[in-house]
Amino acid sequence: MDHLQEKNIEFQPGHVPVSIAAKAYGKNPAWVRAGIIAGWLNIGVAIRKGKQVTDVQEMDSKKGRINYYISPKKLYEETGYLYEKNEQ
Repeated sequence: MDHLQEKNIEFQPGHVPVSIAAKAYGKNPAWVRAGIIAGWLNIGVAIRKGKQVTDVQEMDSKKGRINYYISPKKLYEETGYLYEKNEQ
């Protein structure tokens, strides 16, 4: 049985805002965004126009907005931080 089931943890539906993930790591939001895009921070994905962004060179805002999905479960597994949706 995995350790999450043992604790009966319920994760919020949806995603964790980048700013909250940054606080969990004690880093700034740009660090989180770059880590997700580069793949060394395995807590979510970055999407632009329906396609995953995997190259930090693509972070140029002139190319369009990048949306970030950060999994509450993956963030918890990596940091021990349990996101509560009402905390912004």
